Amino acid sequence: MGGNDDADGPKFWGYGSGPDQFFCNLPDSAVEFCCRLNGTTLCCQATANEILGKTAPMAGEAKTTAQYIEHHLTNLTYGMNPQTGQWEFAHSAEEAAAMGFWSINVDSMAWSIGLGLLFLMVFRKAATGASSGVPGGLQNAVEMIVETLEDQVLSVFNHKNALIAPLALTIFVWVFLMNLMDLLPVDWLPELAVLAGVSHMKIVPSTDPNITMALALSVFALVIYYSIKCKGLGGFLSELSFHPFPVQKGVMAIFVVPINFLLESVTLIAKPLSLGLRLFGNMYAGEMIFILIALTFGGGLVLAVAGGVMQWAWAVFHVLIITLQAFLFAVLSVVYLAQAHDVDEH
Repeated sequence: MGGNDDADGPKFWGYGSGPDQFFCNLPDSAVEFCCRLNGTTLCCQATANEILGKTAPMAGEAKTTAQYIEHHLTNLTYGMNPQTGQWEFAHSAEEAAAMGFWSINVDSMAWSIGLGLLFLMVFRKAATGASSGVPGGLQNAVEMIVETLEDQVLSVFNHKNALIAPLALTIFVWVFLMNLMDLLPVDWLPELAVLAGVSHMKIVPSTDPNITMALALSVFALVIYYSIKCKGLGGFLSELSFHPFPVQKGVMAIFVVPINFLLESVTLIAKPLSLGLRLFGNMYAGEMIFILIALTFGGGLVLAVAGGVMQWAWAVFHVLIITLQAFLFAVLSVVYLAQAHDVDEH
């Protein structure tokens, strides 16, 4: 069929028949796509730049500021591509979002599991190598962490449960190690991953809300379990129904109990939300600041020197943030579990 010879835009090159679908081929720099309209399939040919308005940077090509930030904030996601129907890795944030709920952020899972195993190996080594004589540096560090958390647990948790102290220790060290990854230079590991053929790599698991909310929901599940175990199902429901407003016998109880239940249910649900989102928000903001500082290194010598100073200053301050956030997550988890063990008389 006849075509449009306008060299400035996409070239219409023919009609055809085919399924009612949209598809693309990318041989070299050309794009061929077809769509069915009123029973006729229209096909056009253009360059990728004409269709998309931009091209992805090639290996070694400088990224724009937006591309640089997007690359560092995008997870390596695996899931079913709704366009192809195949299980594969996403190549962009848009593809990852289209994969929906049943996708998995492979980098977050890999780093969080790896850091968890590192925690177990280090503490096992410290435990097996502990001596009553002069302790080494590793033993001193582990004992300091254990004693600090033990004091916090004893001051907050006034019940007998052998799970709580090890749980607090695990939460604190695991979250601390995940947060600590934020101190690594933002380009090192992601760029090594690109050289290895991996399109995206986020190395700070606690900047992924899926990880922080999974931890928070795990603590929440324990809170519900111990609330029912210690108080009974009736006691747990009555705790939700008889607070915060006192309930007296009579007609008013019909109105007060539903209000109490609604307010206490919101308070209960807010616990895991605040626990997970607080950690995610603080760590995500910290990572974003590191990324913005890293952009200054491409602006000449003066900006590079200023960026180095800012990065050092923010890293020093960020050490306090990553430690504080891990400590708060662990202590608040113990507080919520202590509340689950408290038995009130109604």
